[in-house]
Amino acid sequence: MKIHSITDLTLKTQLEAVNGKKMPALEVFAHALRFFKEHALQELREQCPSLLEKDTVRWVLTVPAIWKQPAKQFMREAAYLCDAWSMMLPNPANHHQAGLVSREDAEQLLIALEPEAASVYCRKLRLHQLVDLSSRAPGRGCLGERRSIDSSFRQAREQLRRSRHSRTFLVESGVGELWADMQAGDRYVVADCGGGTVDLTVHQLEQPHGTLKELYKASGGPCGAVGVDLAFEQLLGRIFGEDFITTFKRQRPAAWVDLTIAFEARKRTAGPHRTGALNISLPFSFIDFYRKQGGHNVETALRKSSVNFVKWSSHGMLRMSCEAMNELFQPTVSGIIQHIEALLERPEVQGVKLLFLVGGFAESAMLQHAVQAALGARGLRVVVPHDVALTILKGAVLFGQAPGVVRVRRSPLTYGVGVLNRFVAGVHPPDKLLVRDGRRWCTDVFERFVAAEQSVALGEEVRRSYCPARPGQRRVLINLYCCAAEDARFITDPGVRKCGALSLELEPAEGGPDAAGMPPGRREIRAAMQFGDTEIKVTAVDVSTNRSVRAAIDFLSN
Repeated sequence: MKIHSITDLTLKTQLEAVNGKKMPALEVFAHALRFFKEHALQELREQCPSLLEKDTVRWVLTVPAIWKQPAKQFMREAAYLCDAWSMMLPNPANHHQAGLVSREDAEQLLIALEPEAASVYCRKLRLHQLVDLSSRAPGRGCLGERRSIDSSFRQAREQLRRSRHSRTFLVESGVGELWADMQAGDRYVVADCGGGTVDLTVHQLEQPHGTLKELYKASGGPCGAVGVDLAFEQLLGRIFGEDFITTFKRQRPAAWVDLTIAFEARKRTAGPHRTGALNISLPFSFIDFYRKQGGHNVETALRKSSVNFVKWSSHGMLRMSCEAMNELFQPTVSGIIQHIEALLERPEVQGVKLLFLVGGFAESAMLQHAVQAALGARGLRVVVPHDVALTILKGAVLFGQAPGVVRVRRSPLTYGVGVLNRFVAGVHPPDKLLVRDGRRWCTDVFERFVAAEQSVALGEEVRRSYCPARPGQRRVLINLYCCAAEDARFITDPGVRKCGALSLELEPAEGGPDAAGMPPGRREIRAAMQFGDTEIKVTAVDVSTNRSVRAAIDFLSN
């Protein structure tokens, strides 16, 4: 979430570990991507040796839908960086193993939005691959009841046996049975509940069923499973002191990781109707460190604290009541439900029939129960895939095979540039008046490319023409501005901010008038921008020569 929440994200942004050490975020992400690539290629080497050539692999990186353009570009830059590092390896034969793509092979890397990937996958599923929470007994989590899952699998095997020769037997061969009673125009919500965020997207089935249309811009917020971990950390702070927890994390980072892993194991078993207490093992280093720092043992700290629903077990564990665990979930789960309910109130999404609950946190019986209890009264059908934690991963593969499956998206922000317009008295404010060569101009006018929440089709272009200011100019740099409002008039309006720059790299101009009759140095450069993809893209052409111009939008050098 750090690269999403930072307003001035750059290539030099640093991350700080729990022990206080800092490192460039770009290097951290690049190392992680390099590891994943080496792992994937090792699997390919074992399964498909013929697919090891670098240019035969298309890589798909999934990111939360609420991430802004700078964060998406950051991920792409990390992929480029780790590819550059591959050239530094001593063994040239291993150069293909160390990076995702190079800038020259940019099309081999796709940025996919996580709820979109989940949506692409869910629409391919059949009924036996889903669990309808609306039809379950109250309080049952679909993945927490082993008996019900086994029953579902038995039904699935029988269904597969009967459908062996059906055209819909393979998910990839057509639309799954889930859509048998749905028609073009029907709508559904995907709630991607992950570790750091909840991402919401609303799609409408198009005709044919192979395409999707986004009805409302991606929404959500920082309400992920990590919120439960933070609540547990705050609970420990109430018992042992916040200063101690901060010091322990910094001086014993490995032991802190062990403690969080132990809590994660218990968190996964929590349920709304569980009756037994949960035991969480404390690392010996935690017990020893507290005795040295606090002057007394852990058991004494628990007795003295105001937290009466956490006890000390004779087996050296924290014994937490189910009510205590439920309280840790409450803020995060409530936040997720509030985001979903706020989305459902939007007029653009009326008529929604289904809600797909996906992502790692969607495995939680606590979350499943709360979502169904809150939304069941709306008549909304809440559905969870059996392989809920892998939904986004599998959807990303399908998205990589057909990147155009989402035909229309909604722009999350208004984008444009600042320009000069003819000054109109009574329309433009006097403080924007600029007189130049006897002409009256209005400065700082916000020329809009696309408006917030505007529907933009995949491949739809916004075209503008620009001319270099000086003869022989080799680079044109145009500031981009954005805002959440749809009706901003000037780049100085509240909420409007500079968010990036459009860069056009020009080749040396040929002597004499060009084909359009313009004098040298006054060439026309036509730029075409696309806002309907997961990333904002731009291309440009020199009108005089009809040659492509190197064009890019940089959101990280603001």
